[in-house]
Order: sequence, then C-alpha cells, then structure tokens
Amino acid sequence: MSRTARTASAGIAVALAFGITACGSSGGGEVAADKKQTLTVWAMGAEGEKLTDVAKVYEKSHPNITVKVTPVGWDVAHQKLVSAAAAGTMPDVAQMGGSYMGEFADLGVLESVDTKTFDKTDFFPSGWNQGEVDGTAYGVPWYVDTRVLYYRTDLAEKAGVDKAPTNWKELQDLATAYQKKAGTKWGLSIQPSGLDTVQNFYSFLYSAGGEILNDKGEAVVDSPEAVKALKEYGSYFDKGLSNKSVAPGYDVVKDFGNGRVPMFFGGPWHVTLLNEGQPQIKGKWAVANVPADKSSVSMAGGSSLVISKDSEHKAAATEFIKYLTDAKGQADWYERTKDLPANTAAWTSGALADDADLQVFKKQMDTAKAAPSLAKLTEITDKVDQAIAKVTQGKASAEDALKTAQSEIEGLVK
Repeated sequence: MSRTARTASAGIAVALAFGITACGSSGGGEVAADKKQTLTVWAMGAEGEKLTDVAKVYEKSHPNITVKVTPVGWDVAHQKLVSAAAAGTMPDVAQMGGSYMGEFADLGVLESVDTKTFDKTDFFPSGWNQGEVDGTAYGVPWYVDTRVLYYRTDLAEKAGVDKAPTNWKELQDLATAYQKKAGTKWGLSIQPSGLDTVQNFYSFLYSAGGEILNDKGEAVVDSPEAVKALKEYGSYFDKGLSNKSVAPGYDVVKDFGNGRVPMFFGGPWHVTLLNEGQPQIKGKWAVANVPADKSSVSMAGGSSLVISKDSEHKAAATEFIKYLTDAKGQADWYERTKDLPANTAAWTSGALADDADLQVFKKQMDTAKAAPSLAKLTEITDKVDQAIAKVTQGKASAEDALKTAQSEIEGLVK
C-alpha cells in the first residue's frame, strides 16, 4: 500500500452496482508469451514513474513485448481500480496494496498466482501473506516496508543514554530522559488520532502478542494483550511524553531535525528524507528495531503485483512479474527507488548487505506481521483508530475503548 495514502474502501458496493460477477476468462484466447503483444500495467505513485524506465529496459531484451505503464496517483488509485473492475477494463498487471487485495479477490477479478513459477519461500513471509486471501495467493510481493525506531543519538548522549532502547521500559525511560535531561519538547512522536493511527499502534499491539483478528478471522482486539498494548500507548499521552494534538500532514522529519521530537517510528523512506532534508543532523541519529514487550514485532506493508482474471496476456504478464521480483530485478528496483526488496535473496549482496541501517529493516521484516487481506479491512481498522483516539484523548479506558471496537468489528466480520 502507499506510504502516505489509503482510500476508504467502498469498492464492493460500487462494483456490485455496476453488476460485477465473480466470473472471468481463465483460458481461451490467451496470447503465448513469445508472441508480439502489448502489456498494460498500472503502478501507483512514484513507483509508476520509475517503472516506465524499467519497462524500457525490459523491452530491449523482449522485443516482442511492449509494456505500456500508466502511473496512477494513490489518491485516485482505489476508485480507478473499482471503475476498471466494473467496466471489465482491468490492466493486465496492476500494483496492489494489502488493504485492497481482499476486496478485489472477492470481486473475482484477480488471477491466482502460479505457485510453480513463484515460490513463497523466496519472499519475506509477511510480504507473501499480504497477497493471500483465504489461503489463495493473488499477488506476488514487489516491495515491502516496515516501521523501526528512529532516535537522536546526540540527544540521547546528552540525556545520559548510550544505547537504543530494546524493550518498553527502556523506550519510556529514554523518552522521559530526552525531556528532562536533553530539553526536548516531546519524548516520542506517535499519532494520537485520525486516519491510520493504527499504523503507529501496530508496533505496540504486535509486540505484546495482540492482534485485531486471529487466524480464523475472528475479532480479538479486546484481548488482554491488546488492552496492555493500548494502555502502554496511551501512557505516553497521559504523561505528556507525546503530543495529543497533531495536525493532519504533520512533518515529523522537521521536528526530528530541530530536536523537538527525538524519537519516532518510521519507514525506510525516512532515511532518504533525513539525509536530504536534515543534513545538519547527519551522524546524530540512528535506527533500531521496535522495542519489545513479548517480542519485537512491527507492521508489514508494501505492494504486490497482480494479474487480471480477464487478461489475454497472462503468460507474458507472468514473465514480466518474474523479471521484477527475482533477486536481480529486486536489487535493481532498490537502486532506482529505495523500496525494500520483498525477495530475500536480494539482501545478500551489494548495498543492501553492507548497510547497517538497512539490515535493521531486514531484521524487523523477518518478524513483521501483515494485516489480514479482507474486503472490509479499512472499515475494521477505522474502528481501532477510533478506540485509540478515545484513549489518547482521555475519553475512555483501554478496556472500554477496545470492548466497543470488538463489538463493532464482530459485526463487520460475521
């Protein structure tokens, strides 16, 4: 899914209004991979721009293939996919985040992955899981991301701390020390409310052993583990270590650079943002794995590549996706975009193997957990967002907030 945007999912209702059925051609007039043909590909955000360059390289070694890449903004991606599904005009290949996967699999517009061509053991487990719906793989992992802890080492030293926090107590002790001894405004930046607050909460929830839904698809968000995680999350706001009021579009990078915020949970793209946007703190910050409760577990994000059920170019589409997701293609994609490879073999050589910061992300990906691919995932996580906001704003206890969310989510998954 996009790093910064997620569209509320109402696709099934819209699609049904257009009369979509779960049918589609899976044979018949398909074109062989070695025949002259054009592949249509939709890719989102910055990936859409970069993929055009890769497609040109691919065409040189596959002169019978023309790859027509259409870049699509994340702000309109969901609606464009819904409209294409309704009209029967899905591209041959599309980029798709985990929060879309369940919805479009339910609509019957995605071809299942050829598991003889793509081996799930080549990829991070959480990356592969994002493309699975009810045990069937519909997407091949293209890139992954996860959240780790960014912290100011210079300010930590000023606060009398010389190592990264490894557990919840050390994390809160460091947040307190930053304020009291290093004079920072806040101790840790975590989101108090609003869309996708759950993405900050996942590091606490998963590390405590909690989940929103269990492996059976049952709501378990009011479990003792989840309550413990939300109490811990809320304590940062109760103690004034985190800001209760954060404006939409807040730029944590700027406050990290000026020292108002000494810690935050961020993705791999923040490395580039800090290096380019805050050069004055070069060598004064580091990344570390998510501090553990039961264990250190962060969220898994990223995008997969899917093939349309109705595509007449499935063989060529499969070959193109194979090119993009094998170890060589993944290493090349990282050099072009800095997106983290989903294929673990790409991490064994070059910059990915030699960079200590990137290896922190790899270690985190080894245990990262993906949210289940469900048609109503955005509605479900919205209920958790609301529960978190009640706690951070002092309007409800963790127990009561999650009890309400549990009841609401149960109604969505029945």
